Amino acid sequence: MLEPKREILAVDGLKIACTVHGNGPTAIVALHGWGGSIESFWPVALQLNRTGRYSIHLLDLPGFGESDLPPVAWDVPAYAALVVGYMTARGLESAHVLGHSFGGRIGLVLGADYAGRVNKLVLANSAGVPNPGNPLRDGIVQAAKTVLSLPGLRRLYEPVRRRAYEQLGATDYLEAGPLRETFLRVVGQDLLPQAARVSRPTLLIWGDQDRDTPLWQGRKLEQTIPDAGLVVFEGAGHFSYLERLPEYVRLVDHFLTTESGEMA
Repeated sequence: MLEPKREILAVDGLKIACTVHGNGPTAIVALHGWGGSIESFWPVALQLNRTGRYSIHLLDLPGFGESDLPPVAWDVPAYAALVVGYMTARGLESAHVLGHSFGGRIGLVLGADYAGRVNKLVLANSAGVPNPGNPLRDGIVQAAKTVLSLPGLRRLYEPVRRRAYEQLGATDYLEAGPLRETFLRVVGQDLLPQAARVSRPTLLIWGDQDRDTPLWQGRKLEQTIPDAGLVVFEGAGHFSYLERLPEYVRLVDHFLTTESGEMA
């Protein structure tokens, strides 16, 4: 398979690794999930561009791939501003935006706060809907912290904390390294207020077996975004857009080329 060739572009004082696939008249910016990179949407770019209609912009978001780290802990609006800065540096007045998971968070902010720069949104298994708290789980974690802070047990704190985070599905935090503070800011943001202000046509694509951003969150976004439709891939998980790549590409192409943006 053809491999992406990165170039480095200066955007708002940061070195951003990026590539553009195709030279069609319709611009697309694809935003990967947390821990992802240009490669996350590369299979989409290869298949989608068989039509010859698109120029597909892929970038390593700050802190990922070969791009610089954010200079301080960032939140989602800071990432959205970076994407707009990238578009300006590329001379793009507007573009369609594809996003997955964390990239969906950024897409929601773009659609709400930079609507003039966005044509249509396609968000796959988007994050941004807050999870209800689990009082029992939170109580167990707090109790463990208290016990392990006692004299004689402190040496056990770090290995037990790591194991607890793994059991609670927080390995992204543990593996975030220098992005831990950014991770906490990002996952702590409730983006439903922004979703309610998205003024661009939006296609939501979800896997009904997603455990990271469960299907109820997709349904919540569909209810919240004024002009949104939801397509569910049965049997697919959090990476539904790659698990059902031909179907995803067909839906995206139809959505982007239909004037009113209806789903097939």
